[in-house]
Amino acid sequence: MDEEMVKKLQEIVGHIKIQEPMKNHTSFRIGGPADLLIEIEKPEQAADVLRILKDYGEDYMIMGNGSNLLVSDKGIRKAVIKISGLTSAYVVQGETITAQAGILLSRLATVALKEGLSGLEFASGIPGTLGGGVFMNAGAYGGEMKDVVKSVTYMDEAGAMHTIGAEELEFGYRRSVFTGKNWIILSCTLQLKRGQYEDIRLKMADLTKRRTEKQPLSMPSAGSVFKRPEGHFAGKLIEDAGLKGYIIGGAMVSEKHSGFIVNRGGATAADVTALIRYIQQTVEEKFAVHLEPEIKLIGE
Repeated sequence: MDEEMVKKLQEIVGHIKIQEPMKNHTSFRIGGPADLLIEIEKPEQAADVLRILKDYGEDYMIMGNGSNLLVSDKGIRKAVIKISGLTSAYVVQGETITAQAGILLSRLATVALKEGLSGLEFASGIPGTLGGGVFMNAGAYGGEMKDVVKSVTYMDEAGAMHTIGAEELEFGYRRSVFTGKNWIILSCTLQLKRGQYEDIRLKMADLTKRRTEKQPLSMPSAGSVFKRPEGHFAGKLIEDAGLKGYIIGGAMVSEKHSGFIVNRGGATAADVTALIRYIQQTVEEKFAVHLEPEIKLIGE
């Protein structure tokens, strides 16, 4: 890692970490060291960071809260730009909320509740950031980000800012126009609807109760491991294949919800990937259904 480059980055961004263990930045609590971790705190820092990385020929990737990532045990041989450090500023105007990408979706759902705005209840238990939610069109219990996103402001790889509307976001199942691109989502405007505070609160409470009862929230995981195969539910297929509680190393198919793999202590990325492959192989052999991972596998 070029010392001069690191020094220039430190002049712009206070939070720079070298050889930072990614297990400290993922909900799985798994992952080797990143060559460089850059936590952007203000949108205006992003352009300077990208310019410096480009000047030194340094490759990079973007991450939010790390709630959907499985990082290799060997780590990441590039700079990691973490946007969850962006300030959680938001502005409410009528039935819209404009917020910076680093705000947690759970907090934004609470803001909507406080303002008497309905439509974001589904996101109250999603552990990621707004930016991460937009990136993958996060969803739960019948709701998705595509239902509420009005516009997104982002920075492309050249450091240019753009604002695009919902019709340009190309939302699909767990994907968006940002999929596969190194664009930095900076902020988003959500279009919600006026509702009754108590109705919104009760719906959020019901979803929280359902999550708590059905999901292994007390153990490190990256949420649902697999995308929903057409005509099926991944968790049911895995359970019907007899894999609930199946263990490889420190990784285990959750005994509470078979769609989750949990870190039962000391799990490695190799343990999790081996378990993913075993689940895919077993389900394909028994039911002729291929399970596609929803979690993002990154690193060396």
